[in-house]
Amino acid sequence: MNEMMILGALVLISVMLIAYSMMPAKKEDQERILRRMAGKRSQEDGTGIQQKEKSSAARAIMDKVAPYAMKPIMPKSAEDMSSLRSKLAQAGFRRDNATRFFLASKTIAGGGFAVASLAAALGGGFDPKMLFGIATCAGGVGFFLPDLWLMVARSQRKEKVRNGLPDSLDLLVVSVESGLALDAGLLRVSDEMRHVHVELSEEMQIATYETQMGVPRMEALQNMAQRCGVDEMSALIAVITQAERFGTSVAKALRTQADSLRVKRRLAAEERAQKTAVKLMLPLIFFIFPSIFVVLLGPAVIQLIKVLGSGGALG
Repeated sequence: MNEMMILGALVLISVMLIAYSMMPAKKEDQERILRRMAGKRSQEDGTGIQQKEKSSAARAIMDKVAPYAMKPIMPKSAEDMSSLRSKLAQAGFRRDNATRFFLASKTIAGGGFAVASLAAALGGGFDPKMLFGIATCAGGVGFFLPDLWLMVARSQRKEKVRNGLPDSLDLLVVSVESGLALDAGLLRVSDEMRHVHVELSEEMQIATYETQMGVPRMEALQNMAQRCGVDEMSALIAVITQAERFGTSVAKALRTQADSLRVKRRLAAEERAQKTAVKLMLPLIFFIFPSIFVVLLGPAVIQLIKVLGSGGALG
C-alpha cells in the first residue's frame, strides 16, 4: 500500500510539473515588449539565448504532446474557440499556442489525477466499482482545475487593470491637455506606467502598435477593451468614440471620466472597509472567542469538576 501511495504521489507531481511547464511565460512577454520599446533585439541584452534554453526541453515535449492531448476536448464551434481565446487574452496569455496548451492541460491533468488516484487506491482493498468512482472523481477534478486557474488569473488581472485605470487616465488627461494627440498620449502613459501598472501599460502598448500598423484607432481601442474585459475600460472607449464622433473635446470627456473613475474607486474602497467588520465575525467566533472562553471559564470549570468529584463538599 505504501508503494502504491508513493507511486501515486510521483505521478501527481509529474502531472503538475508538466502542467506548469505548459504555462506561457508572461514575464518573457513583458520583457520582450520593453525591449521592443527600447529598440533592442533579444540578443543585445543576453536574454535571447536564455529564453531558448528555458523553453527548449519542456516546450519541445509539449509541442509534440499538445496536438494529440487537445483533440478529445477541442471546441466544436468557432464561437467556443473564440471565447476561449478571449478568456486567455483577458488572463494575459495571447500567444498562438496558449489555447493549444490550455486544452492539452485539461486532458493531461484529468488523466494524471485519475491515474494517480487509481494507483493510490489500489492497495486499499476497494472493489472495482469503488476504484472506478474514485478515478472518475479525481479525473473530473483534474479536468476542471485549469478552468479554475483561468478564472482566478482573469479575475486577478482584471482587478489590476481596474485599479490602474484611474491613475493612467489622469496622466492621459494631462498629456492630451498639454497638446499631445490621443495616440501619443497613450504611448506616453504606457511608458510612464510600465513599472507601476504593468498590465494596463502592456494593453496600451499593444493598442498603440495596432494603430501604427494601420488599424483604425477606434478598432484598436475596442480591441484593448475586449482584451481587458473591464467594464470601466469599455465605458471609457465608448466616451472617447462619442467625443470624436460628435466633435466634442476629448480632453473634457477624459477628465469627466477620470473624475467618475476616481469616485468609483473611492466608493469601492469604502465598501470593502465596511465589509471588514462582517468578515471578522467568523474568525472571532471560531478562533478568538473559544480561546477567551478557555482562559476565562477554564479555572472555574476545573474547580467545579473538583467539587463535584469530591461529593459536593466545598472547601
